[in-house]
Amino acid sequence: MTRTNRRDALKSLAGVSLAALAAPTFLTSLAQAQEAEPSAIAFGLVTYMWGADWDLPTLLKNCKATGVQGVELRTTHKHMVEPSLNDEQRQAVASQFAEAGITLVGIGSDERFDNPDPEKVKAAIEKTKDFIRLSHDIGGSGVKVKPDRFYDNVPREKTIEQIGKALNELGEYAAGFGQQVRLEVHGQCSELPTIKAIMEIATDENVYVCWNSNATDLKGEGLKANFDLVRSRFGSTVHVRELDTADYPFAELVKLLVTSKYEGWVLLEAASKQEDRISALTKQRKLFDDYLAAASK
Repeated sequence: MTRTNRRDALKSLAGVSLAALAAPTFLTSLAQAQEAEPSAIAFGLVTYMWGADWDLPTLLKNCKATGVQGVELRTTHKHMVEPSLNDEQRQAVASQFAEAGITLVGIGSDERFDNPDPEKVKAAIEKTKDFIRLSHDIGGSGVKVKPDRFYDNVPREKTIEQIGKALNELGEYAAGFGQQVRLEVHGQCSELPTIKAIMEIATDENVYVCWNSNATDLKGEGLKANFDLVRSRFGSTVHVRELDTADYPFAELVKLLVTSKYEGWVLLEAASKQEDRISALTKQRKLFDDYLAAASK
């Protein structure tokens, strides 16, 4: 079946994914995953640091208490939502999110496609496919990946092309599961002209940029110019640091999101040490609301 036919089939079946036809049916379908996406800008959490040591019930309880609406689950952390889960365990994860009223935004993988060894790139692609199936099965809508770095004696253009081609393969694969492939602006590839060059190779419509609020966003002509380089390729996720960080213009970023009619998640990826993360998360949610209200005037 061609990709176009797959898309037509998805529409005619009112959101029942091809993966659901070919594999065990879980609590989510393509339609449910799409409905889980917010209609405007919503606040969520990446479990990179502040949620890394919380098991899933604790994570959901703390999100509920602090106004966190959705979660991107980072691999290797204590919630232990990994591709090794069996069908019953995947159903249980989806059920816990549904019962808590928290959206499972997707999976934050650590897979990257820059390595000059073709076998390592192939292994990363296959592992990402595992995460794509996992995200589908538990009710997520996408998987985060990384471009990462450049290597000595390998032309930058070759690495950029290699990353872009890997993303195209994954975008094609993810389409059958109703998932986005979300390229985090990361590592030595984090300068936005580099991300733009990668996305010019990664033309698959299911591959998106995940803005990451890096210091490199402010280089060259500044935040707006770099934002505009890749805004047309945004998916459903934007990562931010602590919103009261002094050296990043988060109020301006939120304004750019609002004025460009972004609809999706602003996900907090916080790394600062906090004695009381519940209070800290509550504060971050309020800052987000304040920035959003100011930007919407």
